[in-house]
Amino acid sequence: MRHAHLEWPFFEPHHQELALAVEAWARQHLRHLPEASLDEQCRWLVGALGEAGWTRYAVGGLQYGGAHEQIDTRALCLIRETLAYHQGLADFAFALQGLGSGAISLYGSEAQKARYLPPVARGEWIPAFALSEPEAGSDVGALTTEARWEDGFYVLNGQKTWISNGGIADFYVVFARQPESTGPRGISAFVVEAKTPGLEVVERLEVIAPHPLATLRFRGCRVPQSQRLGQEGEGFKIAMQTLDVFRTSVAAAALGFARRALDEALHRTTQRRLFGQRLADFQLTQATLAGMATRIDAAALLTYRAAWLRDRGRRVTREAAMAKLAATEEAQRVIDAAVQLWGGLGVRRGQVVEALYREIRALRIYEGASEVQQLIIARELLKAYQEEVGHR
Repeated sequence: MRHAHLEWPFFEPHHQELALAVEAWARQHLRHLPEASLDEQCRWLVGALGEAGWTRYAVGGLQYGGAHEQIDTRALCLIRETLAYHQGLADFAFALQGLGSGAISLYGSEAQKARYLPPVARGEWIPAFALSEPEAGSDVGALTTEARWEDGFYVLNGQKTWISNGGIADFYVVFARQPESTGPRGISAFVVEAKTPGLEVVERLEVIAPHPLATLRFRGCRVPQSQRLGQEGEGFKIAMQTLDVFRTSVAAAALGFARRALDEALHRTTQRRLFGQRLADFQLTQATLAGMATRIDAAALLTYRAAWLRDRGRRVTREAAMAKLAATEEAQRVIDAAVQLWGGLGVRRGQVVEALYREIRALRIYEGASEVQQLIIARELLKAYQEEVGHR
């Protein structure tokens, strides 16, 4: 039942084969993580995903180790959905291989792609995407980290925070602005290796669903021009186009969490007896289960529509925002319902639904909070309407 959506017309035979192969691998390898620190678990997961060949799908370019010449968004989403169903940290590890290196796949020079993408595709190097700042999260145009050109180098000064893979990454894609520029203009993107002098991890951040997160400080960090991605001032465009690819995959991860929650709810309600009958026999329970299943399918249709359109070469800013908004918000509701159906056990540490409740919360915030997705959708809607009226 969980794989019925693979028969939808969004997918080709190779997508169906991929999803089933990842499912079989996850069942075998993700039952238990090594007894180790969070950082070590993430490194182990990246290595295991690389050895299995899944991290190749997070990288574009066959000659650089990618599974396809261009990133296959549907494949990316199917992998994330499957990994999230089985193990949230595995989804995180896979997703950051893509988000952290995505700007290089899209805008890197031949030399940059040749250096960074193959070890990412093999699961040997860990990348990170350093965009957010203490006062610039959803409002990218407000970032203040500066890249000043001095003596043949860009000198970076400033701070980044909420950086996933911060502290374990081998390199960071960093966004900084030229002095005296404002708003989205004047922002450029750079690949900064973790050992570069002037780059410091100043704080590790703990959150409700443990993931490697950190605050970075740049103090006189000298970056050669060869490490700039694209042209000077293209950083905002690079960031937004990278997010357009991976924002849809956030929706897919939410689907994975929601599907697992529904399966846990079905298991619990068909096993637990209450007042002489199964919990599943109560009409209120059936209504709840029906709502959960409907929310999941509606979100899945939006998610894989966006992925399919992008793979057809379409601009999907609005569709990706709709997918992320719907999938993350509906997954939160589905998981909350599952916790309720589990009763007291649902909030006990160690239960699957309790872990899902913590995992889903961040997805409604990162890569653009739900409120920001609403603004994006409205902006795109108004733009399309005005263009249509103008052509009448």
